[in-house]
Amino acid sequence: MTRTLTGFDTIQAERDVSRVDTSSIERFLESGRREDCRSTVEEFFAGEGSSAMDSLIMRLYITIDIYVCARAFTRRLGISTDEFTKEFDIVDNLPKNLATAEDTKEYFTRMFYKCICWRMERCKSESVAVICKAQNYIQSNYDKDGICLRSVASEVGLSPAYFSALFKRESGVNFIDYLTDVRMDKAKELLCCTSMQVSQIAARVGFSDYRYFGRIFKKTTGMTPVEFQQKQNS
Repeated sequence: MTRTLTGFDTIQAERDVSRVDTSSIERFLESGRREDCRSTVEEFFAGEGSSAMDSLIMRLYITIDIYVCARAFTRRLGISTDEFTKEFDIVDNLPKNLATAEDTKEYFTRMFYKCICWRMERCKSESVAVICKAQNYIQSNYDKDGICLRSVASEVGLSPAYFSALFKRESGVNFIDYLTDVRMDKAKELLCCTSMQVSQIAARVGFSDYRYFGRIFKKTTGMTPVEFQQKQNS
């Protein structure tokens, strides 16, 4: 018995022979900008040719491969199937988004834009988590003379240069200023609440040279450690 091929059967048969090259789409989703979504879609479909775009069957053929590519990308981001299909429909419903070539382009422009938004949200979330980890590490180890940009970057698994830029971007201050603020806040607490000598306090907050500590303290507060202590206890 001979079975008549449906449109979907034809698509699947063609896909078994040749698949759309989605490598450029993958690269765009991984590093592209939201404002370039439309032009990227136009460029991709121009490469497929006008004859392919004039045929609903061929538009669907192309769409399935791009859809699968985008789903694989968003899966790596942790986007659930329900969340993805809520935005872009299930495969069986794809034809309703592809009535015309322009509808198809609009569909993928919207898809690419949303995928990049998801990517940026995840990067932001991961960046915040990394900086929180770094700040917690600083709060716990500020008293160590050897703590520095390189050692904290190593602690969170980043290169010093990238960590430095990320820290400034996410926290609003550079690394050394943040570390200094943490140390100075602790020094103020010790100056106010203990009878420790300045040299002892300097060592307690991570300065091996108490004279250097004094200069940094005055630069930060406008007073020497002794002046600050006297003012607080007067």
